[in-house]
Amino acid sequence: MKEIIQKQLMEIEQKENVKILFAIESGSRAWGFASPDSDYDVRFIYARPVAEYLKLEKRRDVIEYMLTDELDINGWDLDKALKLLHTSNPTFFEWSNSPIVYKQTDFLKKLNRIKNKYFYCKTGLYHYLNMAAGNYREYLKKDQVKLKKYFYVLRPLLACEWILDKGTPPSMMFNDLLIYLPQNLCDIVNNLLDMKMNSPEMARGKKIVEINNWLKIEIEQLEAKIAKLPTDQKQSWEELNELFLSEVMTSEGITSAPQEMKWGRA
Repeated sequence: MKEIIQKQLMEIEQKENVKILFAIESGSRAWGFASPDSDYDVRFIYARPVAEYLKLEKRRDVIEYMLTDELDINGWDLDKALKLLHTSNPTFFEWSNSPIVYKQTDFLKKLNRIKNKYFYCKTGLYHYLNMAAGNYREYLKKDQVKLKKYFYVLRPLLACEWILDKGTPPSMMFNDLLIYLPQNLCDIVNNLLDMKMNSPEMARGKKIVEINNWLKIEIEQLEAKIAKLPTDQKQSWEELNELFLSEVMTSEGITSAPQEMKWGRA
């Protein structure tokens, strides 16, 4: 499948006239708990030619291809991606931290040197808490539940604990987050993980009372903790502007920045 994905990425570059800066796997495969029939969620960041960023009319800043029921490929324009990074968008951090990489350029190395400056703990905490609370309320209160929905609550709650502990973007890998799971739930969750990875994507089972009880308490406790945290201090645009300019110019084969433009009478 990797070769098929890489071929599709090359075709997207040619068809859309873009340069893909990095492409990764998102979702359950990157999180480490894919089912046998899980699809592939490929995500990428791309840059357009310089002239495209100088046009007056707006252009789409996403590229979307649903190629088959098994393969979904979406990408963000570099302009959009760096603006989202400036707001500490957690999805952007997940993309850039994915353990499954289909394509990368020097851009990813440059990005990794500065990106964590733009990670705002309170923003990330509320993102993961809201994700967990929403999935818990909607999917896990019935007697019969989809097994995979447990991981759409467990993972973000454990990600919150990671952020509170380390102050950094959480690991993509679910196994890395399990250090924050209560000891009395480890065997239950490991059994559930085994069932998830060896059952169809839509497999259902009985509600697991022990996990549900902990989820409810954990959500309430995290809400109280996060509310008391100070407001995030935003970073300037300077380094992101430099990275953006450097990347689009490099993509055009331009090796130095233009001199500062001065206005006035000749």
